[in-house]
This record gives sequence, structure tokens and C-alpha cells, in this order.
Amino acid sequence: MIQGLKKMEKAAPLFAGWQETMIWSCLQGVMGKIFVTSQEDPVSAMAVLGDFCFLAGKPDREFLLAGEVIKSAGLWRTAPEFLIVVPEDQAWAELIEESLGEKAKRTVRYAFRKEPDVFDAEKLQRIVDGLPAGYALKLIGEELFERCGKMDWCRGWVEQYADYDTYQKYGLGVVMLKDGEPVSGASSYTGYIGGIEIQIDTEEDHRRKGFALICGAKLILECLNRGWYPSWDAQNKWSVALAEKLGYHFDREYTAYDVAFS
Repeated sequence: MIQGLKKMEKAAPLFAGWQETMIWSCLQGVMGKIFVTSQEDPVSAMAVLGDFCFLAGKPDREFLLAGEVIKSAGLWRTAPEFLIVVPEDQAWAELIEESLGEKAKRTVRYAFRKEPDVFDAEKLQRIVDGLPAGYALKLIGEELFERCGKMDWCRGWVEQYADYDTYQKYGLGVVMLKDGEPVSGASSYTGYIGGIEIQIDTEEDHRRKGFALICGAKLILECLNRGWYPSWDAQNKWSVALAEKLGYHFDREYTAYDVAFS
């Protein structure tokens, strides 16, 4: 029977080699959960954090469908709609397609190399210095944490954190303000010991003005000042282009599935 893993180190061998910070968050016990069928000797595992689920180990149809039941019951999120499921290998991918059928939409995502020393701080600072007059950059403190959590378009900056104290410990973010209102920003979708997974959003009326680039540059600089690694994973080619402007190097495409539970 599927169950939440209590000793995270038991699943570490199943996820060995994955350069995925959300898995590290789960294994470190910082955020998310790992589900298995055996506490002492797991052979299949799913690491779940936010909208993501990573499948590793032995492909198991009953295990996969049990995960669907958990998702549908709303035990992973308060309002389940979909999950981005990432298979470890082709065998898991085939099982997803066979077992979930039309519920699973095959997509492509884009991974970047984890290179702590790749960033050009002077270049990033020049980008930040290009902040237009009338706009301000501010780190996410408690007041902005609460405000962003109530705004649909930027809730993702903070919603994976139970409270501000947790965000303060494992999160980091910067918001661009116009007349005191958030218009763009970059924050940690998730955090782990040693870094964050970046998420960037811009309010619809303020897009295509270079604000995402400025916010991304500022957040990376803040991470470097703390000795944190700012990890980047792209959903689309626009995000790929933005990452490369900031200094990241593309690594590979990989398969994921948008699985609907409505």
C-alpha cells in the first residue's frame, strides 16, 4: 500500500543521479513528500512537491494508479487540478501513457547544467542597473510574502511555503514594484539546503518590457551573496532564452506529462 516515507535516506538510491533540486528538497526533508510501498526496502518511489511528481525505481502500475488516487483525494494540494509527472526512464513513460491514457499529455521541458561558478556578477549587476525610472526592486519580506500569496498571478512565488518563517529559512525572492504594487518578480518556487528553484512571473499588462530579466538577475545576485545555487528549469523556449541571457547553459530536453485530475 502506498505510504509516505519516514526515513528519506531509504529512497536516495532510487533517485541517485537525478540533478533535480525538488527531489533534493524531498530527500533532505525540507519540503515535499516521498511516497513508497515499503518503508524499509522501497523499489519504487514518487517524490512530490508542488505541481511536480518524479517517478523512480521499478515501474509499477498499481503504484502509479495509487498515486492518482492520492492526488484526486486532494492530499497533495488543497485544490488538485493537474500534476507535472516526470518519469525516470522510457519504461516509466510507457507505463504512464498506458495507464493514464488521455489524462496524461506528453510535453517537453528543458534542463540546464548545474554550474555554480558560471555566473558573471558584473553582467548581472548591469542588467539590474537598467531598472527603469519609477520602478523599485524589493526583497520579499513578510508583508510582500502575505500580499503575493493572495494574488493569483504571483501566488507561485510563495505558495509552497507553509509560512513566512519557512520562506525566510529556505526561500528568497525579489519583486519589482510600480507605485507600490507588484508588477514582476523572481522567487523560489521551492528551496533546498544550498539553493532554490527559480520561478519568474510578470503581470500581464507589464510583459515584454525586460522586467523578468531584471528580476532574474537580481535574484541570482542575491543567491550568490548567500552562497546559494539558483537552479533553473524551463517549461518553454521563452524561458530557455531568458535563462541563457542570465548565464545558464542548456543541458537537455526531457519528457514530462501534464496529468489532469479534474
